[in-house]
Amino acid sequence: MCVYLLASGYRGTLYVGATSHRLQRVWQHRQAGVHGFTKRFGVTRLAWFEAHEVMASAILREKALKHWDRAWKRRLIEAENPQWHDLYESLL
Repeated sequence: MCVYLLASGYRGTLYVGATSHRLQRVWQHRQAGVHGFTKRFGVTRLAWFEAHEVMASAILREKALKHWDRAWKRRLIEAENPQWHDLYESLL
């Protein structure tokens, strides 16, 4: 279980999500298999993720992050990934 932030590029459009299958879900976004926001804005770069023991805590964290100011989300990403590298490869 995890919460993740996808970006369209360096400091680009952001998307917050939670999933129990991190690798599969990010792959779906990357393949544009998920219709909606991420496909429309090209949000496919995994910029940040946080593991959780149970799905309930991941969902609570996701809901909290969705209400965060954009600058706060940017700081969260840059604390661990200052160049906004795509972390998808690190999951393989």
